[in-house]
Amino acid sequence: MKPLVLLALMLGFFPLPVAAMHISEGILPGGWAILWFVVAAPFVAWGGWRINQRRAIDPGYISLVGIFGAAVFVFSCFPLPVPVAGSTAHPAGTGLSAILLGGPASVVVAFISLLLQALFLAHGGLTTLGGNTFSMGVVGSFSGLAAFKLARLCQGNLFWSGFAAGVASDLLTYLGTATEMALALHGNTPLLTVLGQIYLAFMPTQVPISILEGVIIGGMLVYVRKHRPDILCKLKIITAEER
Repeated sequence: MKPLVLLALMLGFFPLPVAAMHISEGILPGGWAILWFVVAAPFVAWGGWRINQRRAIDPGYISLVGIFGAAVFVFSCFPLPVPVAGSTAHPAGTGLSAILLGGPASVVVAFISLLLQALFLAHGGLTTLGGNTFSMGVVGSFSGLAAFKLARLCQGNLFWSGFAAGVASDLLTYLGTATEMALALHGNTPLLTVLGQIYLAFMPTQVPISILEGVIIGGMLVYVRKHRPDILCKLKIITAEER
């Protein structure tokens, strides 16, 4: 319960910003909003099943879910307004949760974080929760995890593999967000033109944020390996030899 208490305290201390985070309430037309709920729902259900499965094997796993759920919540609570895109830029955090918890569980973590933000902080919205879950939870988690595993296969050390995960999850989350908005709003304008305009609108803030997020994730993994390598071994992120 301690991670949940920590998360509740965080809700009380974060001020309400003027700009809404993620895709704002009302941006997506009703049909598109429903579609993204339908697309995201199987991933959330898969993640819930995986969490229950791993909890049955290791009861301590649920504590990690709570801790990294709080981390994703904090990561994505630092918005930088991007008015021309109808949204804001912010770190994603799902690259880190995907590495440590697995992709499916990371989707659940993102969903809960986005739901709490929509309910209590006016970040994003309830009608756009499906779209935001898909871009940040599904795209962000699995792209970050894929980048991390690819870097490790290429003999990348822990820091640079974590860095790759942070950059990939961040930039591809916003590609997902831009795609959702372009599909819904392009009208008679060519889809790729609108997609490019929206995605490029994010880049002045998102490129430095993604680099910073990569450094933070890589640094956190190195710190944990130095002080608690047993955690990374238990989660099969490093081998016994690397420990």
